[in-house]
Amino acid sequence: MGLLWRSYGLFAVLTLMGVLAQYEWQPKDAFDEIKVRFDKVNADNCPILPPRDLTLPEDSVSHLPDIKDVNINPVFPNRTALLHLHNMALSRAFFWSYILQSRFIRPAINDTYDPGMMYYFLSTVADVSSNRHINASAIYFAPNSSFSSSYRGFFNKTFPRFAPRTYREDDFNDPIHLEKISTLNTFYVRDLGAFPPDSALHDYTIKNYHINEWYNLWLPDNVDKRHDTKTTYQVEIRYANNTNETFTFHGPPGADEDPGPVKFTKPYFDCRRSNKWLVSAVTPIADIYPRHTQFRHIEYPTYTAVSVLEMDFERIDINQCPKGEGNKGPNIFADTARCKKETTECEPIDGWGFRRGGYQCRCKPGYRLPGVVRRPYLGEILERASDEQFYNGFDCMKIGWVQKVPIKWFRAPTYVREQYLNRYYEYKNYTTGPSSLHSHKLNINEVLKFILGVNARSCKNYHPQDLMLTGEFAYEAQKQFENEAKMAIRLANFISAFLQISDPTEVYSGKRVADKPLTEDQMMGETLALVLGNTRIWSAATLWDRRKFPNRTLFGPYAYKRELNTRKFNMEDLARYNKTGDEYIDKPYFRLLKQRWATNFDSLEKYYLKIRLRHNETGEYAQRYEHYPNFYHAATMDHGYWTTPEYDCKGYVKKWLITYAVPFFGWDSLKAKLEFKGIVAVSMNMLQLDINQCPDDYYEPNAFKNTHKCDEKSSYCVPILGRGYETGGYKCECLQGFEYPYEDLITYYDGQLVEAEFENIVNDKESRFETFKCRLAGAAALQVQFTILAFVVLFGWIMLRRNQC
Repeated sequence: MGLLWRSYGLFAVLTLMGVLAQYEWQPKDAFDEIKVRFDKVNADNCPILPPRDLTLPEDSVSHLPDIKDVNINPVFPNRTALLHLHNMALSRAFFWSYILQSRFIRPAINDTYDPGMMYYFLSTVADVSSNRHINASAIYFAPNSSFSSSYRGFFNKTFPRFAPRTYREDDFNDPIHLEKISTLNTFYVRDLGAFPPDSALHDYTIKNYHINEWYNLWLPDNVDKRHDTKTTYQVEIRYANNTNETFTFHGPPGADEDPGPVKFTKPYFDCRRSNKWLVSAVTPIADIYPRHTQFRHIEYPTYTAVSVLEMDFERIDINQCPKGEGNKGPNIFADTARCKKETTECEPIDGWGFRRGGYQCRCKPGYRLPGVVRRPYLGEILERASDEQFYNGFDCMKIGWVQKVPIKWFRAPTYVREQYLNRYYEYKNYTTGPSSLHSHKLNINEVLKFILGVNARSCKNYHPQDLMLTGEFAYEAQKQFENEAKMAIRLANFISAFLQISDPTEVYSGKRVADKPLTEDQMMGETLALVLGNTRIWSAATLWDRRKFPNRTLFGPYAYKRELNTRKFNMEDLARYNKTGDEYIDKPYFRLLKQRWATNFDSLEKYYLKIRLRHNETGEYAQRYEHYPNFYHAATMDHGYWTTPEYDCKGYVKKWLITYAVPFFGWDSLKAKLEFKGIVAVSMNMLQLDINQCPDDYYEPNAFKNTHKCDEKSSYCVPILGRGYETGGYKCECLQGFEYPYEDLITYYDGQLVEAEFENIVNDKESRFETFKCRLAGAAALQVQFTILAFVVLFGWIMLRRNQC
């Protein structure tokens, strides 16, 4: 019996040692160091930790979006959320710069045209509610720089400090949610400028206020010598009465300036606020300061505030691959991947956030996967592998006989050419022009020739019906233009929140007054900010339904640009088109959304707000808003509508445009139920989409589906990002059991080369299309198996002896 128990004990010890020693082959690296610092800080100990423990190294977030690279290099999926953060911060800075200076458009009166406090609060709420990747939004004003219309007799006076901030609160234990499930739809809103005058620890302008890096990046703005250093932007405005005006305002730095308009902070722990590790995008807000002096020579443009948008550090993908061409630093996590460098190379994948395994190990040129492996090795599998599994697997096999890339081309024999033309019969018998769009099987070259050939001059030669494509030609527009759609949702959310929460007729105690109704300048500025903040948005419109905007029958500000990189923009009030059929309320997407939301609003998203605002003009302390908690209903991405691509020959932006429209809502005149108030629409250039020629399911609405030219017997098609609306946006990877036979720096056939060589075959020219096939793996290897060779020699020797006998 004792022997049995000893055996059990020995087995337990060996098992424990095996488990503990399983990952000893993985040495500690930079990820482990950052992870220790990340886990060390929490809500309980952050107030007593030194500032150095509340930040992570600046290169903890790599490959930050650079506005100088936008529309030049593709933005990969693992950086689209950061790009949206970048664009949102830029858009908000443009709006506040515009609206704070727009008083020069209006007559000079002893009153302020500035938005009220509720406008600021609900603006930051909409920034967070429209995108679940954004955790917080704030506007921090420099001392004595913010003017307000929220107090009586406050003309030409400033708040000592003013900083409206909203962050997403975890509401799983909130009494208003009986399900005890976190909805991510509850927001805590506070004016951080409301604190006692003798409490310096709550002053957000001091350096050590919660690791105050976002404020110090741009403020205070100490202008040296010259005061005309702020970038100017020009807007040509045409009002509903057909009067024109050119308004020039100062804004954040331009994309061509150094530094650019957006700066990112290093990750920091947001202590005693949201208690999360955050990364901020910060953009300056310009204003003319000081105001109302009647001496213009002492009123100069300066940065008076910063727009700060933040997202969770945990949601940002890290890059564990080594540095190299196309994967440059700085990056603290570089070269922490577990790929075997002798035979494989690292390739990052998206959607993993701050954790290991967000990569795959592909075979290096001259190597191939074993015959039993179908796809590249996933980093998640390598990170969890034991030492035995790692050292005995995850390798690629060397290709035995590598060929040189062919340099001499030949015309394909007639029977080979006919064979291809019979297989791709759409290249033998085809139509041109608009008729090519309606063929049974599309000739992609002719289709793109027509689409790319339409311009402002040639569009007049086509019937309007020919300039309207089906949705199949805009495949994946909802995914590739998601960031642009979210910016429209943000504005729709804000208008819904303001119409449902802010009541101009409400009376408060003391000197505080309710916010005034939305103004034309505010809606024009919000619409213009969509075009200014995102270069992929060519036009934006805020279209109000009939008699829904205060003191106006129709009101539809429409902002657009004519060039891609410009500082000159245009603004039209579409209400000036009062001819039947030309009114914007007759647009198909406006009528469709109005009919869809005529009666039932149950499916709208419900957002809860907990607002704490200042006690009086000087701040003193924060107090609850009279309606606490509050809520509003607004639309989400699914409630909007995507139009089919259209070339509007009579429009302001003559391009193939895809429009996304989303509705906004407010209370009816009795405040008894919600009603449809209007829509926000943004339009993007269809030619900025990446088309997908690879095979897909039969139900996917893709006009270019399965138009690739990969050899399907030995390879398969994989889409490539960034190729645009052109053929060849794919690569031909070798199938399992096949190998890439050439001495090359890549291990696949590039789709652009494949398409070009196929075109040569169609035109009966010299081509190397026949060489774009993968080779049977191991068929051309020079090495032999010694076991098989020994068996053959032994068998031959036995047969020889038998014959001699």
